[in-house]
Amino acid sequence: MIAGMTDTADHDGTQPTTEEAAAPTPRERRMAAWRNASRVLARLGFLAPLRERLALLEAAGDVHDLDEVSDLYGNGVVEALERRVAELLGTEAAAFFPTGTMAQQVALRCWAGRTGNPAVALHPLSHPEVYERNALSQVSGLRPVHFANEPRLPTAEEVRDFAEPFGALMLELPLRDAGFVLPTWDELTELADAARERDAIVHLDGARLWECTEHFGRSLEEIAGLADSVYVSFYKSLDAFGGAALAGPASLIEEARTWRHRYGGAVFQQFPTALSALIGLDRELPRLPEYVRHARVVAAALREGLEAGGLPWFRIHPEVPHTHDFQLWLPYAAEVVAETAIRAGEETGSMLFANHWDPKGPGLTFTEVYVRAAALEWTADDVREAATDFAHRLTTTSPA
Repeated sequence: MIAGMTDTADHDGTQPTTEEAAAPTPRERRMAAWRNASRVLARLGFLAPLRERLALLEAAGDVHDLDEVSDLYGNGVVEALERRVAELLGTEAAAFFPTGTMAQQVALRCWAGRTGNPAVALHPLSHPEVYERNALSQVSGLRPVHFANEPRLPTAEEVRDFAEPFGALMLELPLRDAGFVLPTWDELTELADAARERDAIVHLDGARLWECTEHFGRSLEEIAGLADSVYVSFYKSLDAFGGAALAGPASLIEEARTWRHRYGGAVFQQFPTALSALIGLDRELPRLPEYVRHARVVAAALREGLEAGGLPWFRIHPEVPHTHDFQLWLPYAAEVVAETAIRAGEETGSMLFANHWDPKGPGLTFTEVYVRAAALEWTADDVREAATDFAHRLTTTSPA
């Protein structure tokens, strides 16, 4: 860089004007278009203003006695939430954790001590391998080993034929980075059986387990019953402020509480998060099957609209969503598609694609489509019309 020239200078060395310097970034424009849109497929709570987020607690009196003394280091309302989770999942006990990263490290560390094997078999697209900076190995002394790299869950045959012993099989349900995909119920049952044939325990990364019942046609208790332990999140599906829980045998959970303290998870007071989780279990959990069913309507109408708009190629994955989230792949550069989606939202007031677009190769990008309560306002015709408009904009104004 030439001396005296800042990284905000134009190519000719001049400084941008105040108006240019203040120009919103693509993300800021996308978020503004999403907030201002009269129709979106999802209104995600964690993106809402603080005032709106705090308003969630106005319903706290409906889910817990607010005259009760506040929690200290995990008692009171936190214990009430733990009992509720154990009841829903049909486990002996559950423990609240501030994060899922901590909950799963503790669970797998406890199991490794019991099995004597620190190897954890999991998919390379699993959350700990993609988003946690190698925490399993760097913090907890565990050794992740991987199944095949295909964007799908492992098969029972792969578990049975794996080349080395492992103490735990960890299954992410749904596997988010593969497209929020799930196995069939028979496949999941066979996976659990195959792990136990290898003398391994089964742990479910159930961050989004709450939304899996519609696909499996089974209750939460039946799904959790296939595993030795289960982690669930309170904000990914239930729109709580944060937090997670580890559920399983009472002896495991008691040990997990000790490690939770050692990992720094014995937080002084957590009542806002615990109350928001109870509200989520009360409000959102019963509605999740409806969201999943409507996601299938949205995906089908989206396909019809993109075809009608003249897109030469696209991919909705899975073709029939397994949960209320799915992927859309397009043969365009990420910045081209993002700009088209933003302009469509700004100009029409309907924000069909509010998430960011990730490049996945030359001229190839994808986004995640979330379907929540706001999407129930969209009919199939509404989705079709918006998708056709988006496709027409993309094909007539931007080269692939």
